[in-house]
Amino acid sequence: MTEIHHDLADRVAIIGSGLAGLMAALTLAPQPAVIVTRSALGAETSSAWAQGGIAASMGADDSAELHLADTLAAGDGLCDPAVAASIIAEAPAAIAALERAGVRFDRNGAGALSLGLEAAHSCRRIVHAEGDGSGAAIVRALVQAVVNTPSITVLEGYEARRLPLDGERISGLLCATPKGMAVLPTSRVLLATGGIGGLFDATTNPIGNFGQGVALAARAGALLADMEFVQFHPTALASRRRPLALVSEAVRGEGAALVNEKGERFMALVPGAELAPRDVVARAISAEIARGGRVFLDAREALGSRFAARFPVIDALCREAGIDPSRELIPVRPAVHYHMGGVATDVNGRSSVSGLWVAGEAASTGLHGANRLASNSLLEAAVMGMRAARDIAGVSASLANVPSDHARPPTPDASLVRPIVSRHLGVLRNAGAIHGAIAALLPLAESEGPATDPAIVGLLIAVFANLRTESRGAHARTDFPLKLQQTQRRTMRWPDALDIARSVIPYSFARSA
Repeated sequence: MTEIHHDLADRVAIIGSGLAGLMAALTLAPQPAVIVTRSALGAETSSAWAQGGIAASMGADDSAELHLADTLAAGDGLCDPAVAASIIAEAPAAIAALERAGVRFDRNGAGALSLGLEAAHSCRRIVHAEGDGSGAAIVRALVQAVVNTPSITVLEGYEARRLPLDGERISGLLCATPKGMAVLPTSRVLLATGGIGGLFDATTNPIGNFGQGVALAARAGALLADMEFVQFHPTALASRRRPLALVSEAVRGEGAALVNEKGERFMALVPGAELAPRDVVARAISAEIARGGRVFLDAREALGSRFAARFPVIDALCREAGIDPSRELIPVRPAVHYHMGGVATDVNGRSSVSGLWVAGEAASTGLHGANRLASNSLLEAAVMGMRAARDIAGVSASLANVPSDHARPPTPDASLVRPIVSRHLGVLRNAGAIHGAIAALLPLAESEGPATDPAIVGLLIAVFANLRTESRGAHARTDFPLKLQQTQRRTMRWPDALDIARSVIPYSFARSA
C-alpha cells in the first residue's frame, strides 16, 4: 500500500537539494515547501562539488554587457540572447541574496570581493568562497538556512520515481522511501535534480546523477531541449579515483600551462591558449591522448608554493593521488562535467507540463547554448531557483485525485548504460558510434527494468546527436567537422525521440552488416 502524505498536501514539492533547490525553498518562505532528497540535505549534489565559484560582473572593469558577450561567444551560436541577458543582469542580486542567506564570499584586504579568472572570460569575475571550495561553502550555508526555516520540510531518503498526472497536469509526486512507496499530493513540483554525469565512466559529478529529472519529465511528456550538448571539463585529475577529481580551470586562470609528455605547450598557438573555451581545450587534450600521449597541468612556475593556499581542495586531491602540485606536473584528462541540454523551460522555469518547473542543470533555459561559460552554472542555479520560486508562489494549488496505490518502479541502475554511453557518445562522435548507442540503448529504454530511466536519458542524447549533423560547441562530429551556417535549438518530446530511434535501427544494422 502506498502511503499518502495528506499532512503535506498542497505544498510545493522541490526535488533535489543543490543550489537551485535550496534557493527555491528559501525564496518561497514563508510559503510551505517540501524538499525531497535521495540522500542527506545538500549531499550528493554537483553544487557542493563546484570549485570555481559564481560568474558575476562585479569588478570595476566589468559589466553585464561584457559578461553577456563572453557567454554568447562560448555558447557558439545557440544561446538565447534575451534569456542570457536577463539571467546575467541578476548576478549581483543573486550574490547579495546568497550573502543574506549566510554565504561568506572571499574578500581582499580592502573588503572588496576577491574575483577569479576562468577560461573564456575576458576579465576577473568569478566570485568564490573558501578558495576553491566555493560549492561546498555555499551549500553548507544554505543548508543551515533551510534547517532554520520553519516553513521548509525536508524528506531525506526519498527518491522521486514518477510524476503522476491528472490529464496533462501534475497531480502528485511518487517517491520510493525506506518504508515503501509514498505520494505527496501536490500540483506544483520543481525539479532541481542536477545533471547526467553518472551516465559516463569519466565524470566529475556524483555517480548517482544520471539525469533523473530528465527521465521524470520525459515520462510526464515535457519538451526536452538540446540533449546532445554534454560538456567535458578538460582537466579532471587523471587517477583511479571515481568519480574523477576536478582541477578547476581557475588554476589555468592563475597561469598554469598545459603540456604533453614531451613538455610541449600544445595550446600555445590556439586563440585563448589554455583559457580557450572548454570544448576547444577538451578536444585538444583528447587528441593528445588519442595519439598515445599524456597531458599535464604545470603550475610549478605560476603558483609553486602558493598552490595550497589558493587551491586547498585541489592540493589535497592531488596529494591523495601522490602528487605535489607545487613541485610536480598534474596529470589531467577530459571528463563529463555539465549538461547544457535538459528540460526546456521559459524564463521563469516553467516546463511545457502544467505544474512542473525545472531549475539548475536539469533545465535548458537557453543561457548556455552549445557550450557553457565557466561558472555560469551556479549563477543560473541561484537565479532560476529564485525565479521559479517567485513564479510558483503566484500559482494557486489545485489538487486532483491521486491514486492510492502504485507499483514500486525498479531502483534505477546505470551500470548497463554507462559503458554504452561512454564508448559511443564521448568528446568525438560520428554516425557509426551514435547509431551504435541507439541500437544498444533502445531495448533498455523500452523495457521496464533498473536500466530503463538511465537508458531513456542516454537514448535522448544519442537521438539529438544523430540529428545535429555539424560540429558546434560541445558536440563534435568527426564526420561533420564544420558548423552549419544556420542552426537552431531543438526541442522534442520523449515519444517522438523513441520513434526516431526506432527508425534509425534498421539503418544502423545495415551499415554494420
